[in-house]
Amino acid sequence: MVTKDYYSLNEVSQILGKSKETLRRWDRDGKFTAVREPISQYRIYKKEQINDLLKQLSIDYEDTVDNSVKPIKEFKVLELFAGAGGLAVGLEKSGIKCVALNEVDKWACQTLRENRPNWNVLEGDISSFNFTKYNNKVDIVTGGFPCQAFSYAGKKLGFKDARGTLFYEFARVVKEVNPLICIGENVKGLLSHEKGKTIEGMISILDEIGYNVVPVQVLKAINYRVPQKRERVILVGIRKDIDLKYKYPKPHNKIYNLVDALKKGELYDSNVPKSEGSKYPEHKKAVLDLVPQKGYWRNLPIDIQKEYMGKSFYLGGGKTGIARRIGWDEPSLTLTCSPAQKQTERCHPEETRPFTVREYARIQTFPDEWKFLGSVSQQYKQIGNAVPCNLGEEIGYSIIKFLNEYYSNLSKPK
Repeated sequence: MVTKDYYSLNEVSQILGKSKETLRRWDRDGKFTAVREPISQYRIYKKEQINDLLKQLSIDYEDTVDNSVKPIKEFKVLELFAGAGGLAVGLEKSGIKCVALNEVDKWACQTLRENRPNWNVLEGDISSFNFTKYNNKVDIVTGGFPCQAFSYAGKKLGFKDARGTLFYEFARVVKEVNPLICIGENVKGLLSHEKGKTIEGMISILDEIGYNVVPVQVLKAINYRVPQKRERVILVGIRKDIDLKYKYPKPHNKIYNLVDALKKGELYDSNVPKSEGSKYPEHKKAVLDLVPQKGYWRNLPIDIQKEYMGKSFYLGGGKTGIARRIGWDEPSLTLTCSPAQKQTERCHPEETRPFTVREYARIQTFPDEWKFLGSVSQQYKQIGNAVPCNLGEEIGYSIIKFLNEYYSNLSKPK
């Protein structure tokens, strides 16, 4: 165990047996966060966090966090922008019943119907549906609405001002349905979009239609049994007549890696099934053949770096997603809708190829029996856009805890 209060990057590298670049990456990913020395701004590490990590590295670390809880009654959810069902599968696993799902993409709708013939899939543009028949009949409305800019035009943004955007449609449905709780999901970039004005506008709209927004948090999928560095903003609205606090799910203290996704282990009871997948063009494969596990373009010979990167070679920034080969002993980088794009390459650790469709699905924690319909590119798109199922399940447990408390309080004598 370490004894003094603070340690430099170099010292921690020697203590943990990890490279300085690995420690810098862990810091950027929030996996092992450094503090900054006030004058030099160099990374330094607190004694307590080093000792905690040493404990994790020295034993087969057991996860002591369990968010699971059983619903005291049947809780129902209406899901908007449902995609291929990542969040819906997760909520179902937690014990929440899905009464209807809206989605505009025809292939995603076919995927939903193929896997859950009993689900009520409402295919088409959300603006063409009226949801008043669900008024006071569902407990939860969820939706991973796409982020669109609002037009401010010097006025205070209100519900009517957002008309024409997909968040307006999300808020309209919440207003029509009047659920106890609504959950919006989006990319982390939403927080900085339009210098924070977009998220402020969304909060003010939910306030206007009768919902208090819980302090917004970014949930890191790696903290919720997902072997992927994916971050999502969660926007939680509680109906104003409810005087209860919602609590986000507790982060787990075990992180799963790519090996846990693709090989038999705790997450899956078999190796990943064989399936179709994209291939790299020969010129790209020749370059990526030279990249080691956990490496990227900087691991290439300098002449190949310059040729492969082009003008980007001379620009700033790490561009660590380019020519990136994922290692077995790390979580995958965030999956995108296309597995072979130059800026976001996610190469298999041992074979020089993108992840297959079923490998993609496992990294997103879909069950192996969940089929995706459409062309291979359509399947990648559906999986890449999804909420990881295990993250959805953990969010589901947090909703159930909230609703259990609400309904328990209702039944108490006053």
